[in-house]
Amino acid sequence: MKIKKNKTPQNSKVYLIGSGIASLASAVYLIKDAKVKGANIHILEKSTIAGGALDGAGNKDDGFVVRGGRMHEPHYTCYWDLLSNIPSLEDPLLTVTEESNEFNKRFVSNGQARLIKDGKILDVSSYGLSLLEQTELLRLLFASEKSLGKKRIEDWFDQEFFVTNFWYIWSSMFAFQKWSSLAEMRRYMRRFIHMIDGLNKLGGVMRTKYNQYDSVVVPLKRYLEKEGVQFTMDSEVVDIDFDLSADKKTATVLHLKNKNEIVLTENDYVFITNGSITDSTDNGAWNRAAKLKGFEESGSWKLWKKIAEKDTAFGNPSPFCDAIDLQKWYSFTATFKDSTFHDHMENFSGNVDGTGGLVTLTDSNWLMSIVIARQPHFPNQPDDVKIFWVYGLYPDRKGNYINKTMAECTGAEILEELWFHLKVQEMMKPITDAGKVNCIPTAMPFIDSLFMPRKMGDRPKVLPKGATNFAFLGQFAEVPKDVVFTVEYSVRTAQTAVYGLFKTDKKVLPVYESIHSPEALIKAAKAISR
Repeated sequence: MKIKKNKTPQNSKVYLIGSGIASLASAVYLIKDAKVKGANIHILEKSTIAGGALDGAGNKDDGFVVRGGRMHEPHYTCYWDLLSNIPSLEDPLLTVTEESNEFNKRFVSNGQARLIKDGKILDVSSYGLSLLEQTELLRLLFASEKSLGKKRIEDWFDQEFFVTNFWYIWSSMFAFQKWSSLAEMRRYMRRFIHMIDGLNKLGGVMRTKYNQYDSVVVPLKRYLEKEGVQFTMDSEVVDIDFDLSADKKTATVLHLKNKNEIVLTENDYVFITNGSITDSTDNGAWNRAAKLKGFEESGSWKLWKKIAEKDTAFGNPSPFCDAIDLQKWYSFTATFKDSTFHDHMENFSGNVDGTGGLVTLTDSNWLMSIVIARQPHFPNQPDDVKIFWVYGLYPDRKGNYINKTMAECTGAEILEELWFHLKVQEMMKPITDAGKVNCIPTAMPFIDSLFMPRKMGDRPKVLPKGATNFAFLGQFAEVPKDVVFTVEYSVRTAQTAVYGLFKTDKKVLPVYESIHSPEALIKAAKAISR
């Protein structure tokens, strides 16, 4: 059955479950293109703060926290289209897209210390791939996704591949593990083939002026609230009723944790963010390790499992949430009331803040990567306060210096491990002793869940066959050709949902496919053979 698009949206109510970038984008497109009244759009969020994975919060005294940062690139067509309609945080005459473009013209990514070993910068002019490994990469590029099934990356490459410069750069930049989905790696290679040549220096990577909560979420929320959109925080949807028939699927009732119900009438819709990479996260402290939570503390995963039992078209969440030990990693944010470390890293790397990006410690048992963003990274960050962010892909291994796993470490212990790898222990001891540093670790049980091996159908379509009044949004809805773990993917699901359910004169913007560019392919082939 072909979806019947709504031509009279004036009286429609739309309920958006979750307040991540996919829901925020959907609300913008519903207002701007589908002509739904802002007051008729309701965003229901389990948390007390909007933004999903695009977060950032804190102050100089308690410390700042970012669970992660999203790298961007110029060809995020849906994302930059969305933000071209949104006034920036500090200048209402400048859109977020314009602000970001101006910022990235001034601070161009050119990492000069991409990989480090034994405290020294490694030469990454070559990716270090053997002829066989180069051949396997190219063979993967042109394999069909269907043929790869649920294979892992380690099923395709020999073990020597995982100690090459290419793998260290690739895995730390995108957070791939050996056991991640081979099909997802293939998608990444095809989607970003135009960036392979410059990956060793993070060429082409763009960032926002501040952390993504302040640079993206706050402007979007302001815009939507001005349009009358209703944000209901601390409101968890625990189940959804559907009327299911052979050719039609209709959402009928939303069940809330507080026992309330929302009955959907004939002209109402629900957009569901199924799954979340930042669900169940926990922050530790200087003297306290972060606690690893899981499925029982989650909201979106529980909801998806419940509704997935009702129809196979609603996907299968199990591959993405049943193996937390393979999906988790830890990050931490350090806040300094001192510039010693910041100045040292600028001199050591040759990069002023905001131009270096990821610096990966290849001999770290935790495989730590450090990012020093352009300072200030928060609008309320004083000039004499500096922050940086680090993540470790292997938190269950014991440290090289600290005889604990990363997961067991306090903020203080994690920093000690970092100082050891960077050979700055003596330099940083007076700053630590003077209480001029704070470090907050974060445990994220589902952060790599989107890379878990899966088969076709495990992610539901944005608009399942027969859907009349609902859509799936975000990283766990299926978007052919595009890649998860990007803001572009989430915004593309929003466009697909709105333009698919409502009559507009808009079409979903096409995925940028540099895989069809001979120039990009030639450059990539030369790069991997260096």
